[in-house]
Amino acid sequence: MVILGLLGVGADRAAAWVAEDRLATMAADEAAQYDVQAAETKVAIGGFGFLPQVVKEEFSTVTLTMQQPTFSSVPAEDLVVTMTGVHVPRALVTGGSGAEVTIDSTDLKVRLSPAELAKLAARATGVDDLTLRIVDGRLHAQLSVRGIDADATLSPKVEKGRIVLAVDELSDKVPSVVRNAVSSMLARGITLPKMPFGASLKQVAVEGNSVVLVATVDDLTFAG
Repeated sequence: MVILGLLGVGADRAAAWVAEDRLATMAADEAAQYDVQAAETKVAIGGFGFLPQVVKEEFSTVTLTMQQPTFSSVPAEDLVVTMTGVHVPRALVTGGSGAEVTIDSTDLKVRLSPAELAKLAARATGVDDLTLRIVDGRLHAQLSVRGIDADATLSPKVEKGRIVLAVDELSDKVPSVVRNAVSSMLARGITLPKMPFGASLKQVAVEGNSVVLVATVDDLTFAG
């Protein structure tokens, strides 16, 4: 019985590997439609028991991870897509084609370096010498306005689909006219290029040494 159980687990896992590879290929093809390329694309199927989920033609969770992705010419560190209620026709798992994979709910996280966010911010604000870095879990901006160097602590947030860099702290040594100019320029907001899978930006946060963009995707499908 133990041996049969192990064989059953092995068969279940082997079938899952095949399905994960197939879904990874389909996801990469779909991502390419949104100008997303990556050095590596992997899929992990969650839930209890792979084969029972195949019978139901629905996986409870599927996690897609893309390493070193580029979306609309913006390099990112990684992209993680968490999908729940993934409806996969049995024919696709067994090697067929033609049917679509549909997903009930999709959450997406893109991890950017502060340097890449600074490039996007510079385009939006017109501040060419803008530098962003993370210090003690806070986002800092270094820039020069009217010949005066300033170091501001920022709180990034999302407003109407744009990233706004709100100034929290700025040295008292900076004249008020420069303080106002810095706050005004950084508050103009950053309009991101087309997000992966047509996602809608919901939140931006600082995690470790990265800036993380949190988004959701409506009605995501993978062509069979």
